Amino acid sequence: MNLVKIAVLDMNNNHANEGMRCILHQIRNMQGNTQDELSYDVFDVRSKNEIPDLDYDIYISSGGPGSPLASSEEWEARFFDLIDQLIDWNKQNDRKKFVFLICHSFQLVVRHLELGLLSRRRSTSFGIFPVHKTDEGGVESLFDGLPDPFFAVDSRDYQITEPNADRLDDMGATILCLEKIRPHVLLDRAVMAIRFSPEMIGTQFHPEADNEGMLRYFLQDEKRNHIISNFGQEKYNDMVAYLQDPEKIALTESVILPGFLTQAIQALDLSEQFIEQN
Repeated sequence: MNLVKIAVLDMNNNHANEGMRCILHQIRNMQGNTQDELSYDVFDVRSKNEIPDLDYDIYISSGGPGSPLASSEEWEARFFDLIDQLIDWNKQNDRKKFVFLICHSFQLVVRHLELGLLSRRRSTSFGIFPVHKTDEGGVESLFDGLPDPFFAVDSRDYQITEPNADRLDDMGATILCLEKIRPHVLLDRAVMAIRFSPEMIGTQFHPEADNEGMLRYFLQDEKRNHIISNFGQEKYNDMVAYLQDPEKIALTESVILPGFLTQAIQALDLSEQFIEQN
């Protein structure tokens, strides 16, 4: 039995959220479905400036509120330093470290690595939307079992567009999916997921979101009234219907993050076996 250590980077800056609950729920589910011993620690990155060291095998960095544009915050420089160290580690070591970046974290890292343009959206993207696979996304193993398009929770005031093809090629990174097709809108479609390397992937949507928890959340009077007043009754009705559809959010939640954890643990097991044999 191998010990696999997971670092969860909480980017919510002390704001109440469903994302962290969902991430930890996924990890606890995996603890009961693997022969390996899994442990995890949570790091409050933005409000306490907590950054994990390189003593972990898997890093999951959450979404969060606020601006991902450049700032002078101390945690931001330390977060980027960690990302650079993880990339360098994987270039130099046989036992890899695996990284999943969600929404805010994804936007930060794309900006840091200069892989695309980060900008504020004209209006907030909020709801459950179709996400379309690229050709590379069609053969991405983490998307196996998902239709094209598949549905995901999207909650963004910012976006990644205008991917930098040269930087992507230099890094060996690939774009996996794009936001919903909007033929009536003459704007670039946002990049919704990137495979940065065999060990590192990120999404601009929320693959951790679960239908049951989010349905409870949206049925609260305060949340329902907020959504209706800001986005309209039709948007609210669509979201509630999608959350009750097992082929939409429930499917996405059951495939992507569990698949990432499973693949990472299997790769770590193979690496451990190779080290023991040699």
